[in-house]
Amino acid sequence: MAELVYRPVVGLALTMFKAWDLKIDCKGSENIPRSGGAVLVSNHISYLDFIFNGLAALPQKRLVRFMAKESVFRHKISGPLMRGMKHIPVDRKQGEAAYAHALDSLKSGEVIGVFPEATISQSFTLKSFKSGAARLAQEAGVPLIPMAVWGTQRLWTKGHPRNFKRSHTPITIRVGEALEASRDQYAGAITRRLRERVQELLDTAQRAYPARPKSADDSWWLPAHLGGTAPTPEALKAAEAR
Repeated sequence: MAELVYRPVVGLALTMFKAWDLKIDCKGSENIPRSGGAVLVSNHISYLDFIFNGLAALPQKRLVRFMAKESVFRHKISGPLMRGMKHIPVDRKQGEAAYAHALDSLKSGEVIGVFPEATISQSFTLKSFKSGAARLAQEAGVPLIPMAVWGTQRLWTKGHPRNFKRSHTPITIRVGEALEASRDQYAGAITRRLRERVQELLDTAQRAYPARPKSADDSWWLPAHLGGTAPTPEALKAAEAR
Protein backbone atom coordinates (compact mmCIF):
# COMPACT_ATOMS: atom_id res chain seq x y z
CA MET A 1 0.00 0.00 0.00
CA ALA A 2 2.88 2.38 0.78
CA GLU A 3 4.02 2.34 -2.82
CA LEU A 4 0.65 3.79 -3.87
CA VAL A 5 1.95 6.98 -2.26
CA TYR A 6 5.70 6.67 -2.84
CA ARG A 7 5.73 6.05 -6.59
CA PRO A 8 3.50 9.01 -7.53
CA VAL A 9 5.64 11.26 -5.33
CA VAL A 10 8.76 10.01 -7.16
CA GLY A 11 7.05 10.74 -10.48
CA LEU A 12 6.19 14.26 -9.32
CA ALA A 13 9.77 14.86 -8.19
CA LEU A 14 11.15 13.74 -11.56
CA THR A 15 8.70 16.04 -13.33
CA MET A 16 9.82 18.95 -11.17
CA PHE A 17 13.49 18.21 -11.87
CA LYS A 18 12.73 18.30 -15.59
CA ALA A 19 10.86 21.58 -15.23
CA TRP A 20 13.80 23.10 -13.35
CA ASP A 21 16.12 21.64 -16.02
CA LEU A 22 18.47 20.19 -13.41
CA LYS A 23 21.63 18.57 -14.78
CA ILE A 24 21.82 15.43 -12.64
CA ASP A 25 25.01 13.37 -12.77
CA CYS A 26 24.60 10.18 -10.72
CA LYS A 27 27.22 7.44 -10.60
CA GLY A 28 27.54 4.32 -8.45
CA SER A 29 23.89 3.33 -8.12
CA GLU A 30 24.91 -0.27 -8.80
CA ASN A 31 26.47 -0.30 -5.33
CA ILE A 32 22.99 -0.23 -3.79
CA PRO A 33 21.82 -3.85 -3.40
CA ARG A 34 18.81 -4.90 -5.46
CA SER A 35 17.39 -6.83 -2.53
CA GLY A 36 17.80 -7.06 1.22
CA GLY A 37 18.37 -4.45 3.86
CA ALA A 38 21.00 -1.71 3.71
CA VAL A 39 21.75 1.60 5.41
CA LEU A 40 22.26 4.43 2.91
CA VAL A 41 24.45 7.13 4.47
CA SER A 42 24.91 10.61 3.00
CA ASN A 43 26.25 14.06 3.73
CA HIS A 44 23.59 16.69 4.41
CA ILE A 45 23.70 20.14 2.78
CA SER A 46 20.12 20.77 1.67
CA TYR A 47 16.49 20.28 2.65
CA LEU A 48 16.14 18.28 -0.59
CA ASP A 49 18.97 15.80 -0.06
CA PHE A 50 16.65 12.91 0.75
CA ILE A 51 14.98 13.27 -2.65
CA PHE A 52 18.28 12.97 -4.50
CA ASN A 53 19.46 10.14 -2.25
CA GLY A 54 16.29 8.30 -3.16
CA LEU A 55 16.81 9.09 -6.83
CA ALA A 56 20.15 7.26 -6.72
CA ALA A 57 18.38 4.07 -5.63
CA LEU A 58 15.79 4.03 -8.42
CA PRO A 59 18.01 2.26 -11.00
CA GLN A 60 18.18 -0.65 -8.55
CA LYS A 61 14.38 -0.52 -8.16
CA ARG A 62 14.69 0.35 -4.47
CA LEU A 63 12.64 2.82 -2.46
CA VAL A 64 14.49 4.34 0.48
CA ARG A 65 12.81 4.90 3.86
CA PHE A 66 14.43 7.94 5.47
CA MET A 67 14.83 8.77 9.12
CA ALA A 68 13.63 12.37 9.51
CA LYS A 69 12.85 14.69 12.38
CA GLU A 70 9.41 14.21 13.89
CA SER A 71 8.26 17.79 13.17
CA VAL A 72 8.16 17.03 9.44
CA PHE A 73 5.53 14.37 10.13
CA ARG A 74 3.35 16.91 11.95
CA HIS A 75 3.18 19.28 8.97
CA LYS A 76 -0.24 19.27 7.32
CA ILE A 77 1.19 18.68 3.84
CA SER A 78 4.44 16.77 4.31
CA GLY A 79 3.16 14.70 7.25
CA PRO A 80 0.67 12.49 5.37
CA LEU A 81 3.17 12.01 2.54
CA MET A 82 6.01 11.06 4.87
CA ARG A 83 3.83 8.57 6.72
CA GLY A 84 2.40 7.20 3.47
CA MET A 85 5.90 6.54 2.14
CA LYS A 86 6.86 4.70 5.36
CA HIS A 87 9.60 7.14 6.35
CA ILE A 88 10.63 7.00 9.99
CA PRO A 89 9.96 9.87 12.43
CA VAL A 90 12.78 10.68 14.85
CA ASP A 91 11.95 12.33 18.15
CA ARG A 92 15.33 13.25 19.64
CA LYS A 93 13.89 12.94 23.16
CA GLN A 94 12.71 9.40 22.43
CA GLY A 95 15.25 8.13 19.93
CA GLU A 96 14.88 4.51 21.01
CA ALA A 97 11.53 4.18 19.25
CA ALA A 98 12.93 5.47 15.94
CA TYR A 99 15.93 3.16 16.27
CA ALA A 100 13.68 0.13 16.88
CA HIS A 101 11.48 1.12 13.92
CA ALA A 102 14.49 1.42 11.61
CA LEU A 103 15.93 -1.87 12.84
CA ASP A 104 12.69 -3.71 12.13
CA SER A 105 12.58 -2.19 8.65
CA LEU A 106 16.15 -3.25 7.91
CA LYS A 107 15.47 -6.81 9.08
CA SER A 108 12.46 -6.92 6.77
CA GLY A 109 14.67 -6.04 3.80
CA GLU A 110 14.21 -2.28 3.50
CA VAL A 111 16.83 0.33 2.57
CA ILE A 112 17.00 2.95 5.32
CA GLY A 113 18.39 6.43 4.61
CA VAL A 114 20.37 8.15 7.37
CA PHE A 115 22.06 11.54 7.64
CA PRO A 116 24.64 10.88 10.40
CA GLU A 117 25.49 14.58 10.72
CA ALA A 118 21.90 14.94 12.05
CA THR A 119 21.52 18.51 10.75
CA ILE A 120 22.38 20.45 7.60
CA SER A 121 26.00 21.54 7.40
CA GLN A 122 25.99 25.27 6.75
CA SER A 123 29.71 25.21 5.97
CA PHE A 124 28.99 22.56 3.29
CA THR A 125 31.78 20.46 4.78
CA LEU A 126 31.33 17.20 6.66
CA LYS A 127 30.42 17.52 10.32
CA SER A 128 31.10 14.76 12.83
CA PHE A 129 29.06 11.57 12.38
CA LYS A 130 26.81 10.03 15.01
CA SER A 131 27.22 6.27 15.38
CA GLY A 132 23.56 5.30 14.93
CA ALA A 133 23.94 4.21 11.29
CA ALA A 134 26.82 1.90 12.14
CA ARG A 135 24.97 0.41 15.10
CA LEU A 136 21.87 -0.20 12.99
CA ALA A 137 23.89 -1.97 10.29
CA GLN A 138 25.70 -4.08 12.89
CA GLU A 139 22.55 -5.18 14.67
CA ALA A 140 20.58 -5.85 11.49
CA GLY A 141 23.49 -7.56 9.74
CA VAL A 142 23.28 -5.32 6.66
CA PRO A 143 25.85 -3.24 4.73
CA LEU A 144 26.44 0.49 4.94
CA ILE A 145 26.27 2.28 1.58
CA PRO A 146 28.15 5.62 1.60
CA MET A 147 27.16 8.38 -0.77
CA ALA A 148 27.59 12.10 -1.32
CA VAL A 149 25.52 14.81 -2.98
CA TRP A 150 26.74 18.17 -4.23
CA GLY A 151 24.91 21.15 -5.72
CA THR A 152 21.67 20.54 -3.82
CA GLN A 153 22.51 23.44 -1.49
CA ARG A 154 22.00 25.80 -4.44
CA LEU A 155 18.32 24.83 -4.59
CA TRP A 156 17.29 25.08 -0.95
CA THR A 157 19.38 25.13 2.19
CA LYS A 158 19.39 26.59 5.67
CA GLY A 159 19.76 30.36 5.78
CA HIS A 160 19.20 30.93 2.04
CA PRO A 161 16.07 31.44 -0.07
CA ARG A 162 14.73 28.63 -2.21
CA ASN A 163 15.64 28.61 -5.89
CA PHE A 164 13.04 26.58 -7.76
CA LYS A 165 13.36 28.49 -11.02
CA ARG A 166 14.48 26.91 -14.27
CA SER A 167 18.08 27.34 -13.25
CA HIS A 168 19.92 24.51 -15.09
CA THR A 169 21.65 23.76 -11.77
CA PRO A 170 24.02 20.77 -11.87
CA ILE A 171 23.50 18.12 -9.17
CA THR A 172 26.27 15.59 -8.65
CA ILE A 173 25.66 12.30 -6.82
CA ARG A 174 28.24 9.64 -6.04
CA VAL A 175 27.47 6.28 -4.42
CA GLY A 176 30.34 4.21 -3.04
CA GLU A 177 30.95 0.52 -2.48
CA ALA A 178 29.35 -1.17 0.51
CA LEU A 179 31.08 -1.06 3.87
CA GLU A 180 30.51 -4.09 6.06
CA ALA A 181 29.60 -3.44 9.69
CA SER A 182 30.99 -6.42 11.55
CA ARG A 183 29.59 -7.05 15.01
CA ASP A 184 33.05 -7.73 16.42
CA GLN A 185 34.15 -4.13 15.74
CA TYR A 186 33.41 -0.98 17.69
CA ALA A 187 30.66 1.16 16.20
CA GLY A 188 32.91 4.20 16.64
CA ALA A 189 35.64 2.67 14.49
CA ILE A 190 33.14 1.76 11.76
CA THR A 191 31.70 5.28 11.92
CA ARG A 192 35.16 6.79 11.40
CA ARG A 193 35.74 4.63 8.32
CA LEU A 194 32.27 5.47 7.05
CA ARG A 195 32.91 9.19 7.40
CA GLU A 196 36.22 8.80 5.52
CA ARG A 197 34.36 7.04 2.69
CA VAL A 198 31.72 9.77 2.49
CA GLN A 199 34.47 12.42 2.51
CA GLU A 200 36.20 10.70 -0.41
CA LEU A 201 32.93 10.61 -2.34
CA LEU A 202 32.24 14.26 -1.53
CA ASP A 203 35.70 15.24 -2.76
CA THR A 204 35.06 13.27 -5.96
CA ALA A 205 31.67 14.92 -6.46
CA GLN A 206 33.13 18.38 -5.94
CA ARG A 207 35.94 17.74 -8.43
CA ALA A 208 33.41 16.52 -11.00
CA TYR A 209 31.04 19.44 -10.46
CA PRO A 210 30.86 21.43 -13.71
CA ALA A 211 29.91 24.86 -12.31
CA ARG A 212 31.71 27.63 -10.45
CA PRO A 213 30.32 30.75 -8.79
CA LYS A 214 29.37 33.40 -11.32
CA SER A 215 30.49 36.24 -9.06
CA ALA A 216 31.63 37.01 -5.52
CA ASP A 217 27.97 37.30 -4.49
CA ASP A 218 27.31 33.84 -5.91
CA SER A 219 30.13 32.14 -3.99
CA TRP A 220 28.01 31.54 -0.88
CA TRP A 221 27.40 27.87 -1.86
CA LEU A 222 31.09 27.01 -2.05
CA PRO A 223 32.97 26.09 1.16
CA ALA A 224 35.79 28.33 2.31
CA HIS A 225 38.51 25.75 1.66
CA LEU A 226 37.46 25.71 -2.01
CA GLY A 227 37.53 29.50 -2.27
CA GLY A 228 33.89 30.19 -1.44
CA THR A 229 32.31 32.43 1.16
CA ALA A 230 30.34 29.82 3.11
CA PRO A 231 31.10 30.13 6.84
CA THR A 232 33.85 27.89 8.17
CA PRO A 233 33.03 25.21 10.74
CA GLU A 234 35.05 27.21 13.26
CA ALA A 235 33.06 30.39 12.62
CA LEU A 236 29.76 28.51 12.98
CA LYS A 237 30.92 26.93 16.23
CA ALA A 238 31.97 30.31 17.62
CA ALA A 239 28.60 31.82 16.64
CA GLU A 240 26.72 29.02 18.42
CA ALA A 241 28.78 29.57 21.57
CA ARG A 242 27.78 33.23 21.88
